[in-house]
Amino acid sequence: MANAAQIVAAFRDVAATKSLTEDEMTDLVKDGILAGLARIHGPTVRAEIDINEETGEFDIVVLRRVVEEVEDTATEISLEEARWDDEGFEVGDVMEVPVVFAEFGRNAVMAVKQRIVQRVRENERDRIRDEFEDEVGELLSGEVQQIERGKLVVMLNRARDAEAIIPWKDQNPRERFRQGDPIRAVLKKVEETPKGPRLILSRGDPLFVAALFKLEVPEIYQGIVEIREIAREVGGRTKIAVYSRDESIDPVGACVGLKGSRVQAVVSELGGERIDIVPWHPDTEVFARRALAPARVSKVFSDTERQVITAIVDEDQLSLAIGRNGQNVRLASQLIGWQLDLYGSREWIDKGADVTLFASAPENQYETADFPLSELDLPLPTLGALSQAGYDTFLQIIDLERRDFLGIESIGEEDADRLLELIDELTVVEGDGASADGDDDEGDEDGEGSEEAVLAGEAKDEGDDAD
Repeated sequence: MANAAQIVAAFRDVAATKSLTEDEMTDLVKDGILAGLARIHGPTVRAEIDINEETGEFDIVVLRRVVEEVEDTATEISLEEARWDDEGFEVGDVMEVPVVFAEFGRNAVMAVKQRIVQRVRENERDRIRDEFEDEVGELLSGEVQQIERGKLVVMLNRARDAEAIIPWKDQNPRERFRQGDPIRAVLKKVEETPKGPRLILSRGDPLFVAALFKLEVPEIYQGIVEIREIAREVGGRTKIAVYSRDESIDPVGACVGLKGSRVQAVVSELGGERIDIVPWHPDTEVFARRALAPARVSKVFSDTERQVITAIVDEDQLSLAIGRNGQNVRLASQLIGWQLDLYGSREWIDKGADVTLFASAPENQYETADFPLSELDLPLPTLGALSQAGYDTFLQIIDLERRDFLGIESIGEEDADRLLELIDELTVVEGDGASADGDDDEGDEDGEGSEEAVLAGEAKDEGDDAD
């Protein structure tokens, strides 16, 4: 049966295209033929179908039970009619009626095709559901297939038949994509629709930032470093709190990478979005200090019952702690999961607070985001010149430029170059206008300055115990 052999060959091509096994494809063909028989004989038809894989021939037999009076023509045959074929039939016997596939009519063939197409689609839906339902939070890549009413339709590289979209609310407003552009996004959820599972992707969810760090930082992928908390305002700023299971590995340094290579890769993917990386701490007061970085916090009080943290900062740190439009303190509050009330030292004293609260011991002067210049590999004359000019900690010189260093007495050109080199090694400069829409955050009104830095692993934790 040449036609049947051609059909089987075509089915095998479909099986290869849809990643189906031979057994799965054989079951689909049998189910399709049964649907064709149902179109001919009725929906209750029973049949035995065998496919010879070598010759491609179909062996189709319809089964009918012999009865005195026929009630269902699809499954029954009268005794009188059965004895026309063989006089030995008795009531209760099963008669096998052979059927030649070539004799299927147009309607029966269409029924076979429709059933197979339906089953293939159902298998694809089940496969997509099984493949992705446990991968929420994982990074997926593909290309923008089309843009529909603000949402991006994505063709995934690993499952091109899967329906995947990025809704408008899950996009970064500072980014613009066109049809055919490569794109990466995190799987936010698998949504069931009448047409099957739909993959909801996101570039605006905090999960996206976490997935990017997992890709760039081997220690996170291996489970040595964990992202404990994350707070994000899409297109503006993200704060993440990291923790290391291995005391010998600095979690912040691991995320920053050599000369900021790892975090810079994440920043680039986010279109220049600022990222603050802080060490997680189980003590909420210590964690609050770190969450308000890069501002230095003078004092912290906590109300456990109300879950409220009160933080007091010096006046010169107030605008930095607040951030543009309150962004820094807002994200810090989201990061620690408590309400965060921020006060400047002058306002706090006006409320009747004791001034001695701000008298910190030398060992408490530095928070995890800062450390003394004496810990850097600098000549003693250079350290002395910087101290004489009023610079004793790393954060105090982080925004200085070459001309600023040369303006300090006893600081020469080699000293200035060495200082700039150290700043480059220990920081990652962000917010330099690398956003998709060309915005430039330099010169913020909140006093953050023309650049912002995330300290690498050399930042010390002297203040932890005192906190």
